[in-house]
Amino acid sequence: MTATYDNEVRRRQRLRYQLKQKSGGRLRLSVFRSGKHIYAQVIDDAAGRTLAAASSLDAGLKADLKTGADRAAAAAVGKLVAERAKEAGITKVAFDRGAYKYHGRVKALADAARESGLDF
Repeated sequence: MTATYDNEVRRRQRLRYQLKQKSGGRLRLSVFRSGKHIYAQVIDDAAGRTLAAASSLDAGLKADLKTGADRAAAAAVGKLVAERAKEAGITKVAFDRGAYKYHGRVKALADAARESGLDF
């Protein structure tokens, strides 16, 4: 593998280890961003299940967005995943940014999820 990929994997593993140590068993709000879209899901690591998910590819969002790779799309995904999590009875999560910096689209998603009622 390339050095860049290895560094990303190490950052992701380091962050997940810290989340596991400090989150106190909370569910995890995981973010993945690609060049064209952004995805978010609430994961129960103990059971190994995804409890709520949203992406910029969802039918309702895709029609409203110009592109899935901007802050507006990330904010819409954050709002939608928070609504779906609240429907599933989830209010507290730990935010897993993956190997990404807390900046731009990742920050927009997190802020929108907080405004919609998720606590992290």
